[in-house]
Amino acid sequence: MSRIGKAPISVPDAVNISIVDGLVTVKGPNGTLSRTVPGEITVRQDAATLVVERPNDERQNRSLHGLTRTLVANMVTGVTTGFTKELEIIGVGYRAEAQSPTTLRMALGFSHPVIVEAPDGVTFELAPAIPGPGRGARIIVKGIDKEKVGQVAANIRSIRKPEPYKGKGVRYVGERVLRKAGKTGKK
Repeated sequence: MSRIGKAPISVPDAVNISIVDGLVTVKGPNGTLSRTVPGEITVRQDAATLVVERPNDERQNRSLHGLTRTLVANMVTGVTTGFTKELEIIGVGYRAEAQSPTTLRMALGFSHPVIVEAPDGVTFELAPAIPGPGRGARIIVKGIDKEKVGQVAANIRSIRKPEPYKGKGVRYVGERVLRKAGKTGKK
């Protein structure tokens, strides 16, 4: 039995859950999220907890059991507290500015500024840079859907990935970039 899948999901008082024909809808203080439960997996509500069950031990149902439980738990967490991903810009002349809560304008060493639009439910914030040479602004991606927040952060990082020689580019806060030794001069 899946150790993740059999764990019950505790539901806070401020969250309302409705389950209709395999569609789980979670409403909370931050918004509403809906997801269709895959396959033969069922979700039922027992008082202040949600229980995810599978009908048998077939391979497909076993693989979907823990996944479904995690997705529903992320929905509950998203509508109560939300999710954030932090990115930092490293490099001289690299900067970012928020034109609006959903639009980000970045200068990343290209001949043109890069403008990123956030999808529905995702917003951007800028935080002061972490002290250090060449470090630029920190970009905070916020939202209630963990999947969207992670994808938007990955898309921003992919615009200018950290390069291995000087470490310049966009990276997650706390990400470690393996550095390579550069060319040695003629002796």
